[in-house]
Amino acid sequence: MLSPLRSLATDAYERLLRWELSGTPTHVAVIQDGNRRYARKQGDDASDGHRAGAQTTEDVLNWCDELGIEELTLYTFSTENFDRPPEQLEDLFDLIEQKLREFADTDRVHESGVRIRAVGEIDRLPERVQDAVAYAEGRTSQYDQFTLNIALAYGGRAELLGAACDIAERVDTGDLDADAVDVDTVEKCLYEGPTRDVDLIIRTGGDERTSNFLPWHANGNEAAVYFCAPYWPEFRKIDFLRAIRTYESREESWRETKTRRALALVRALENDRADVGAVRERLAERLPSDEPGPLREETEFDQPAD
Repeated sequence: MLSPLRSLATDAYERLLRWELSGTPTHVAVIQDGNRRYARKQGDDASDGHRAGAQTTEDVLNWCDELGIEELTLYTFSTENFDRPPEQLEDLFDLIEQKLREFADTDRVHESGVRIRAVGEIDRLPERVQDAVAYAEGRTSQYDQFTLNIALAYGGRAELLGAACDIAERVDTGDLDADAVDVDTVEKCLYEGPTRDVDLIIRTGGDERTSNFLPWHANGNEAAVYFCAPYWPEFRKIDFLRAIRTYESREESWRETKTRRALALVRALENDRADVGAVRERLAERLPSDEPGPLREETEFDQPAD
């Protein structure tokens, strides 16, 4: 009796979350944590946990398609994962190879125009996994409706260090002027991977850290972060919708903060521009209508961001 009631309540809550959302992020990145702990809880081998997590990955792809999200990056295998026992690595490499080939051949990927890309030090992976990467990328290279990035042998520090070394070498050889180094220069030296800045990072499994994941694409964009307790195989659609709600709240707060700062700047320049009053009023209208009057009038220019 409890199970049908719980299912009914979950469905109702999911509909409520969908109703509350007014938009979605463009690029979501996920740290799929907790596969092994889930397996231990079930009394299974670690490989069984990874297989259960692979099903969640397919579910998330479906949810992204439903919500109109354009890019998804999955932290599948980090550089630190190479330290795991050899038998675990072999099982994990087998699963990665299998899933890459399955994704590349499934009708849904081709019908939805999904482009699969690998991000990381791919040459450190076994040859069979490298072949599967090449196969998946080749089979989907013509698509641009949705981008699925698989982070394999990935480490954010290594990525940034490699970019810095490349730039330093080019400057040293005279191929690049040090004064010409800018954001575009750095981005061209990063791994070929995400095509957009990250809007939202999700981490499952209870740990509240981003673990060296996409520092350039996420931190530079001040991405929202959502930590949740369920292990990756237990991650549900309502968890995904909650994460997106967190992103929306973060975006709304950030837009309001920027508007406050702009309004304060206009007020500071008010004596220098005759037409600035009209601009100020338009900015003030963008703040919440229930904002107390004195607060709207006394916004500090250096008010910190939320």
